[in-house]
Amino acid sequence: MRTEDPEFKNVIRKIEEAGQEHLLQFWDDLGQGERMLLLKDIASVDFSILDRFKSLVGGENRTLGEVEIPDVIPVPASGEQKRNEKEALEAGESLLRDSKAAIFTAAGGQSSRLGIDAPKGTYPVTPVRRKSLFRVFAEKIRALSNRYGVQFPWVLMVSDTNREQTERFFADHGFFDLPRSSVRFIEQGMFPAVDASGNILLREKHRLFLSPSGHGGTFTALRDSGALAWLSGLGVEEIFYFQVDNVLAGILDPVFIGYHVMGRCQMSSKAVRKKAPDEKLGVFALLDGKPGIVEYSELSLIESALGKGSAARFDAGNIAIHVLNLTFCDERSAGGNTIPLHLALKAIPRIGPDGRAVEPGRPNGYKFETFIFDALGYTGRSVIMEVRREEEFSPLKNRTGDDSPQTVLRDQVLLFAGWLESAGFWVPRDAAGAPRHMIEVSPLFALDPSEFAAAAAAKKPGERLVQKDTYYE
Repeated sequence: MRTEDPEFKNVIRKIEEAGQEHLLQFWDDLGQGERMLLLKDIASVDFSILDRFKSLVGGENRTLGEVEIPDVIPVPASGEQKRNEKEALEAGESLLRDSKAAIFTAAGGQSSRLGIDAPKGTYPVTPVRRKSLFRVFAEKIRALSNRYGVQFPWVLMVSDTNREQTERFFADHGFFDLPRSSVRFIEQGMFPAVDASGNILLREKHRLFLSPSGHGGTFTALRDSGALAWLSGLGVEEIFYFQVDNVLAGILDPVFIGYHVMGRCQMSSKAVRKKAPDEKLGVFALLDGKPGIVEYSELSLIESALGKGSAARFDAGNIAIHVLNLTFCDERSAGGNTIPLHLALKAIPRIGPDGRAVEPGRPNGYKFETFIFDALGYTGRSVIMEVRREEEFSPLKNRTGDDSPQTVLRDQVLLFAGWLESAGFWVPRDAAGAPRHMIEVSPLFALDPSEFAAAAAAKKPGERLVQKDTYYE
């Protein structure tokens, strides 16, 4: 089992210091290639996270401290609010024209809950042309580049499990006509899974059970990949962050960016009003005076702090759209991953001490994960801006029911039907108010209702009727 190989000695030292010697229990059964894979897995582990395991397991006793409802910039209604929005628009557009913004997409997940074994960004989502999420976003970026005369850099954070598939998908589709030099793939970190005693689990005799670190790994992934230095060299000051499952994400929204830069903020967020108190959306709150998120599974903590029924007053739902200042990203990643860790109790397939595969029928271990919204607690300045759900939030998560392909399709058709009607078109609807035909507008045709009205009038000035499935390009 012992060897003179320096790399092996280093691994032995790491696992002995961490009390994880069991990871080498099958060493003598492994071939040379398998041994190298095991050493690679072990070398990738930051064993310091195990030191925090016991305190995390005791997280049932967590309290929120002082909890307050945060200020939220509302959807403009009054004259003053509309003037503020105009000022923010001008500030945001100035930053965009000066090439000081980049786009970041968290795209590390697979579509397993949707029934396919492929990166979620490859899922076909649009009503008529069945474009993938990746294509929709690429076309939005191309349209924005045309609008502002700027080639915006796009960083996609993938995972070890889907990087190869994602990069191949982009290559097979010619990077959706974006310059390849403007697109960069970076890989989020991986965390080990552990049993109730904090022992790291083996997925195979020669592989650790590793899972993606979560979107809280954004900061270290930016630094470790060199993307942070790349963006800094391009003169980027702000990063627009969103997640790959939200087809309606309004990329590089200049109003949102404007409020953020006018406030000299480190990290800012978009929000929608929750449909109901029990909707599965985390909510924004001030926690001991700092902005933060209380997850929907922890809303009882608000009740504990403020009394029964108090959680319903916190109705600004988190939709995972942020602007991150580049200097803030640099600071948050300077000392490694300093974002708080969370535990998730899961049923984790593993290799037992006898070398046989164990398929648990109930939760048997813990996965570590991090959430990007926890970085809000480190900010000195931050704004939250409310947007209309029907315009900017339709996530794809489940095979059926809420947040499914069916609801994502419905939300896009309703959005585009509204654009047509505001431009003077008549859209046939059924008794429930749903459009009778599929409607799709390419981002390259229009990014918003005003652009659509101008483009539609110029292209087909006499047509004011939707009689069949319609695609505008």
